[in-house]
Amino acid sequence: MRLLHTSDWHLGRSFHRVGMLGAQAEFIRHLVATVREHDVDAVVVSGDVYDRAVPPLAAVELFDDALHRLAALGVPTVMISGNHDSARRLGVGAGLMGSAGIHLRTDPSACGTPVVLSDEHGDVALYGLPYLEPALVKDAFEVERAGHEAVLAAAMDRVRADLAARPPGTRSVVLAHAFVTGGEPSDSERDITVGGVAAVPAGVFDGVDYVALGHLHGCQTLTDRVRYSGSPLPYSFSEANHRKTMWLVDLAADGAVTAERVDCPVPRALARIRGTLEDLLADPALARHQEAWVEATLTDAVRPTDPMARLTERFPHTLTLVFDPDRAADGPEVSYARRLAGRDDQQIAEDFVTHVRGAGPDAHERAVLRDALDGVRADDAAREVAR
Repeated sequence: MRLLHTSDWHLGRSFHRVGMLGAQAEFIRHLVATVREHDVDAVVVSGDVYDRAVPPLAAVELFDDALHRLAALGVPTVMISGNHDSARRLGVGAGLMGSAGIHLRTDPSACGTPVVLSDEHGDVALYGLPYLEPALVKDAFEVERAGHEAVLAAAMDRVRADLAARPPGTRSVVLAHAFVTGGEPSDSERDITVGGVAAVPAGVFDGVDYVALGHLHGCQTLTDRVRYSGSPLPYSFSEANHRKTMWLVDLAADGAVTAERVDCPVPRALARIRGTLEDLLADPALARHQEAWVEATLTDAVRPTDPMARLTERFPHTLTLVFDPDRAADGPEVSYARRLAGRDDQQIAEDFVTHVRGAGPDAHERAVLRDALDGVRADDAAREVAR
C-alpha cells in the first residue's frame, strides 16, 4: 500500500505578516496532483491542519476545497487534530465525511478504533492519535501522572490491543502529533511542555509498521518506521535550511517500509544574512538573495540611519531586522546596570543613548536631554506647590 504522509499545514498562518493563503492553496493543488501522479492509495495528515482553534473564514474555505478535491479522487484520507487545532471543531461532521472517504480522528477515546483499508496483500489498520493534552485526557486513559509519555503509552496500549485481535498479517500505521525524542525543533512550533515533559521516546510506538508524525516542522527520519513529514511551507526563518517535502511511503506485504521525499512548491526562498549595513549592501555574494524573504542582522557598532529602507532597496523582501552590534567585551553595554548607581539623571539619559545606539549624544542632543529633564523637574515642582 502506498501512503502519502503530510502534516502541519497551518492553514491561515502568515509568515512574518506575509499572507500565505495563496501558497497554501498551491500546496493543496500539488498534494492532489501528487496523489494522482504517484498512484497513492491513502493520504495521512498528522495534525495542525489549521493554525489556530478558530481559523479565519478563508482558511476554512481552503480546507473545504481540499476535502472536496481529495474526496473526488476516491483516495481515502485520514486526518488527526494537532495542538493548534480545535479537535471539536475539526471533527464536526466526521461521521458523514467518513462515508466520502475522509476520516477525521479527533476524539482521544477512539485511538484504538482504526480506519481499515485493504490491498492485494490484506488489511492495513490506520490508527489516528490526535494531539493528547495530558491534563485533559489522563483520567480517560487512567494514568496517574499527567505526562505526554504516559498518555501516549496508554493510547498505544489500546492500539496494540486492537491490533492483536485482528487477523495475523494485518499491517498497521499510527498517526500521532507529538514531540518525539531525537526530533529537531524549529522556532515556529508551539511549545507543548504544559502538562508534563514534552518529549516522548520513539519506543512508545513499538509494535506497529509505520508511524506518521506531525508537530515538528522539519522533515525527519527518527527510525525507518518513525518519521516526521514536516510542514509543507516555512513558518519561521529557523527553517531557512529546510527542504519542504512529503513522504511517499510504500508498505510491503510483510510490513517492510520504503520511503522517498516528494518536494513541495516553494513560494520564495529564505535567507538569513548578517554583517554591517554597508557590507550587506555591497557584497556581491549576496546577490542570490535579492528575491528571497530576508532576515537581516546588522552588526554595526552604531545603529545606522534608516537601515530598513536602505536594505529593501537591495533586498525588497526583507521581513525582519535584528540589531546585534559587534562591540568590545568591555564595552559600556556589559556593565550598564551597574553604572547607573550614583549617577544623576542627565548622565543616566546619556548612558542610555550610548547603550542603545552605540555612540553617545552630541552637544545638541545633550542640550535637548537637559531641557527635557529640566521641564520634567519644573512640572514636578509645580504639582508639589499645588498640593
